[in-house]
Amino acid sequence: MNPATFDDFMKLDIRVGTIVEARPFEKARKPAYQLLVDLGPELGRKRSSAQITQQYTPEELVGKTCIAITNLPPRKMMGIDSEGMLISAVYEYDGREGLNLLMLDDSIPAGAKLY
Repeated sequence: MNPATFDDFMKLDIRVGTIVEARPFEKARKPAYQLLVDLGPELGRKRSSAQITQQYTPEELVGKTCIAITNLPPRKMMGIDSEGMLISAVYEYDGREGLNLLMLDDSIPAGAKLY
């Protein structure tokens, strides 16, 4: 593993976000959702995509409070800019890959910065 420095960590803008929209990403090669995440008054709403259709329905995602890295450069995903990365836990379970979005208590406001 290549160690990161404290300065590397401090470059990341990690924020609390609230998922306000989740819909199937029809153009994606693998099943995915297009998400609209509210990152608070300073950053506004940003688009992201996530291959989490086996773990969550759109209805389960809307209103959830999650963690996002917000200062990565936009990445084109089938013609649409993904403007942030939601943080997930990935693990092996029963011989298969498991994945869970890291979700927080909904009393933490969108836009709160994590250190």
